[in-house]
Order: sequence, then C-alpha cells, then structure tokens
Amino acid sequence: MSNDSNGSTMRELVEYMAKALVDEPDSVVVSEIRGEQTSVIELKVAKDDLGKVIGKQGRTARAMRTILSAASTKIRKRSVLEILE
Repeated sequence: MSNDSNGSTMRELVEYMAKALVDEPDSVVVSEIRGEQTSVIELKVAKDDLGKVIGKQGRTARAMRTILSAASTKIRKRSVLEILE
C-alpha cells in the first residue's frame, strides 16, 4: 500500500465512525492535514450532533481517537483527531 491510500483510509475511518453516530450524516465533513510523520484529521459535524460525537465526558471522542491511533500504528504513522465546532 502507498502512503496516499493509507492516509485517506484514516480519513474514511473517521468519516465512517462519525456518520454512524450523528443524526445528520450528510453534514459530516472530514479533512486531513498531512505532515511527514503526523496527520491531523479534522472532523466537522452539525451543531446539534456535536454532543453525540463527543459523548459524555468526552468518552465517544476518546474512543474514536483510540481506534484511530490503533489503526495508525498499523501503518506506522501518527494520526490526531481534531473535532471542530
């Protein structure tokens, strides 16, 4: 696999998880900022869905970050999830 497909796979993973959680899946926007070792994946959702993505005491967001981190380790890159308001 090339690095291009790996990076987009992480973006697709976040998009898939977010769309499964929210009431307005069409409003989910996931973008990626790539660095040499680290990719920052930015997630935007509808204002009403923000709480669903973050979860109680940030548990859902933490779980999403854990899954992303585990998947990133497999491709030997670091990915960081930023949830934007």
